[in-house]
Amino acid sequence: MVQTFTKPHKIQCFTEYNILKKVILCQPQYMTIRDVINETQKKFKNEGIHIEKALEQHEEFVKTLRAFDIEVILLPYHKKYPEQVFTRDIGFTLGETIFVADMASNIRHGEENVLKQWLEDEEISYYNIIGHQIEGGDVIIDQDTIYIGISDRTTSEAIDHMQRLLNDQFNIVPIDFESKYLHLDCVFNVVSPEVALIYPGALHQKEIDLFKSRFECIEVSKEEQFTLGTNVLSIGNNKIISLPVNQHVNKELRSRGFEVIEVDITEIIKSGGSFRCCTLPIHREPMKP
Repeated sequence: MVQTFTKPHKIQCFTEYNILKKVILCQPQYMTIRDVINETQKKFKNEGIHIEKALEQHEEFVKTLRAFDIEVILLPYHKKYPEQVFTRDIGFTLGETIFVADMASNIRHGEENVLKQWLEDEEISYYNIIGHQIEGGDVIIDQDTIYIGISDRTTSEAIDHMQRLLNDQFNIVPIDFESKYLHLDCVFNVVSPEVALIYPGALHQKEIDLFKSRFECIEVSKEEQFTLGTNVLSIGNNKIISLPVNQHVNKELRSRGFEVIEVDITEIIKSGGSFRCCTLPIHREPMKP
């Protein structure tokens, strides 16, 4: 179902690495591990999340984005949505269209309505996916190719739906991976036209061969996968926001000419998501040659 309004807005995302201009976040005001829905939460269930620390870290992340002239929109938070900080999952921007996701986990049902309300208030058109479970953490765009993970959160039927919708504009590539890793961006990410991050331990050989045929792949260790080494955020011009604890990933990125901006959100990643999970880009500008 398409909602259409009249006020013009710049909506554009054709890659994961073009210059980030506008992005949607949500503060972790009510973040808690209420129901364990991924392997990371399982480890930190008893320890829990220190809300004040998570809020401070998120604020520092927002300040970092704004320091690079990125417009940050903060969605209103609600007590009934403990996972709201992970805005990437509730929607995704492909080309010039925002898609609102159909959430798989019961504890996250309703988060997408907060996004829809904001879009409608701002008179921004969107495509509302209904009846086919898909989450933005499984959707990775690289120019005319969109990789979509087959997971517990994104069904094959949803991928078929996206193929029918986008067949004339994009090549949809389904990616099978070990479902315990939750979303595709927990094991794979594209950071430039030539370079990708992968965790081979979650991928089948077919997918590994595919990625290595298209990219120079930086392999993430098991330890740095757990601290979400692939879940970095590119903000354009070879600048990448990454966790300080992922030293090997950061070193490998720097050795290839990337500027790595280290921001600590280790309190937030206890719930299973890092920088990419915490951001929903809606406007990226192409980089100048």
